[in-house]
Amino acid sequence: MVKLVVRDKESIQEAVRRFRKLVERSGIKKEMRRREHYEKPSEIKRRARLRAERRARRTRLMAGA
Repeated sequence: MVKLVVRDKESIQEAVRRFRKLVERSGIKKEMRRREHYEKPSEIKRRARLRAERRARRTRLMAGA
């Protein structure tokens, strides 16, 4: 949960800007997007496998350089 204490003499715009940054850093937006639609377990596994393949490919390229 993100909590924001509004400072003395802080404008609403500044407080909203700080709140957005806090939400972005906490990962709440990312989690909301992920939970927006149901994802089948097979799709989750497929995405994880593709991510691992990309990571392996990247490490192979870095090791060769």
